[in-house]
Amino acid sequence: MTVAPFRLGMLIPEFPTQTHAFFWREITALRAAGVEVHIFSTRRPVEGCPHEWAERAASETTYLYPPRLSSALLSPRDFPGMAKALAYVSRLSVNVKQKARALGMLACAVDFLHYSRERKLDHIHGHSAADAAHVLALCRILGGPRYSFHLHGDLPVYGTDHAAKAWDATFVAAAARPMQRELIEDVGLPPERTYTLWMGVDTDRFVPPPQRVESPRGLHLVSVGRLHLCKGHVHTFAALRKALDRGLRAHLTVGGRGPHEQEIRQSIARFGLEPHVKLVGPLGESAVIELLHGADAFVLSSIGLGEASPVAVMEAMACGVPPVCSIIGGTPDMISDGAEGLLVAQGDEEGLANVFLRLGQDVALRERMARAARERAVRSFDYRETGRRLLDAIHASRAPQRQAAWQGAAPRADQAAA
Repeated sequence: MTVAPFRLGMLIPEFPTQTHAFFWREITALRAAGVEVHIFSTRRPVEGCPHEWAERAASETTYLYPPRLSSALLSPRDFPGMAKALAYVSRLSVNVKQKARALGMLACAVDFLHYSRERKLDHIHGHSAADAAHVLALCRILGGPRYSFHLHGDLPVYGTDHAAKAWDATFVAAAARPMQRELIEDVGLPPERTYTLWMGVDTDRFVPPPQRVESPRGLHLVSVGRLHLCKGHVHTFAALRKALDRGLRAHLTVGGRGPHEQEIRQSIARFGLEPHVKLVGPLGESAVIELLHGADAFVLSSIGLGEASPVAVMEAMACGVPPVCSIIGGTPDMISDGAEGLLVAQGDEEGLANVFLRLGQDVALRERMARAARERAVRSFDYRETGRRLLDAIHASRAPQRQAAWQGAAPRADQAAA
């Protein structure tokens, strides 16, 4: 007798974009483990995706917005679920305009319900705690499959009504331990319904170069990520200016694009760093690896909310590049300060400058941290291992005895919509 594969729906908002490489790795790992993965997204992304796999990923993705006209058709058996879903929307703690938006999510959830039935999905995992999580919860209320979702940053970044989103989730994963604490303390989820699950990196592809060649321009710093003010580029620039004024020979390459590119370029000019800082735009994985192979250190000086366990840092560590990071989200869990990399307080420009000077003067330190960073990446961040952990969490959370233990912890569908 042939056993049907486990059919998993994966919901990723606006997939694929430049920051979605780790999602594709996870899908690849799950498929290699025998899971039949069906990719869904809320809508097509506005921006292009520079990665080599982008075209294939887009062709395999089913977009829920705009919903199909046929999604408006419900059978009589679905009417009670629709009443409960409308009650769910009415009880959200948002204004009338946002509730009208939630009705649009409900239309997508109805379409998602039909897709789930057509493809006989066993479970859906969502990679967002924002509106996409509402779609998951509404689809479940309508009669769809069990679901779980991932929190990829601090809760306030992802809207409101998180308890409603998680009302019947088998579990909610967090990409860093501080976010898991938020789920327990702020949302009120029982600890056994939460996990800390990192995303992953391909440590067979992201590897150190055979030999790292010293740059004739001195210490080569690299930063890859969205060009957004929360990434703290201005603090990196200020620190670099201080270090250069104290005699450091260094230059910085910044990869990525984002909504604040103009402000970032203005900051470069304000600090007089045009000869020392280069913006190279969005990069595919091959280009990121090439850039990291020529780097002496990776810099992430993020501030505020939103950062979890940055995959760009994992990629740098896998390539044997010591990370210099602000203490934010999961960075203290990823990096042992002084061993695999160096940590500084958010916005500490003097601390960053001192770190740059230290790295520029101590080649042995860079080499020692590079080896430790690579070892940590292989041990903890490989995408096959992180994908296995996600699959284990899904199966464990669906076990009958686990569900029975949770019945008193989460409201049933009729309670959530009452």
